[in-house]
Amino acid sequence: MKGRDEIAQALAVSGYIADADLATAISLMQLLRRPLLLEGEAGVGKTEVAKALAKVHATELIRLQCYEGLDQSSALYEWNYQRQLLAIQAHRGSDSIEDQVFSEKYLLERPLLAAIRRAQAPVLLIDEIDRADDEFEAFLLELLSDFQVSIPELGTISAVTIPHVVLTSNGTRELSDALRRRCLYHYVDYPDVDRESRIILARVTGASPSLSLQIARMVEGVRKEELRKVPGVAETLDWAAALVGLDVTNLHDAPETVHETLVCLLKTHEDRARVTPEVTQRLLGKVA
Repeated sequence: MKGRDEIAQALAVSGYIADADLATAISLMQLLRRPLLLEGEAGVGKTEVAKALAKVHATELIRLQCYEGLDQSSALYEWNYQRQLLAIQAHRGSDSIEDQVFSEKYLLERPLLAAIRRAQAPVLLIDEIDRADDEFEAFLLELLSDFQVSIPELGTISAVTIPHVVLTSNGTRELSDALRRRCLYHYVDYPDVDRESRIILARVTGASPSLSLQIARMVEGVRKEELRKVPGVAETLDWAAALVGLDVTNLHDAPETVHETLVCLLKTHEDRARVTPEVTQRLLGKVA
């Protein structure tokens, strides 16, 4: 069990700059061995938390991407029907063939089953759980409570190790109270200027402290405009990498380049039209 400051430092080494509240949530997640639900807008870095945790623990990251219509067979296990059919044809007439084809040899692990069968506890990322159906969420509750699954042909399979579970949600659907009760919770917001500049420094090779701070302040201004899609941290990093690649060391020295490269931040036609050269110049004026 690591304390908050140790967690924050370990995450920073892996390239993720966490605030104090997130570091505390992860510390308690490890102490209580409970899943951590991260909620927030798309692009604020929720998925990156799981990736950084996998680096911190030097373990495997197993990701289940949720979507509408996701079912147990896609998330838990499937039988290799093609190999089973070949085995049945090869052993036609054998009385024991049914037992043979429903054995471990023909079982295909999917993310949830794989996560509880690893010798070293992996990080299990259940990404965008709000995109899955209510039925799948109900099924997930049992797994998160008992960390065991039942396969009719094989019986109950209990967890070899308890994975570090991170769930993310963009808030497109209200999650059930039952799921929230089983998880620790943290809301991931857009980073403030100081933290975003540190993120740029940690993730973009060649970005100076002064340029990183200017970029973070500029992005803060862009986010305050009435945009259809507010740029996330991933877009900030793309923009920073583009500016560094174009040898920009000071935003005020290259206003045209700054405006032209805002395509890295603005991802809709409406937003691109809204942020005119005049708006860019106004925002630049607020960047010290």
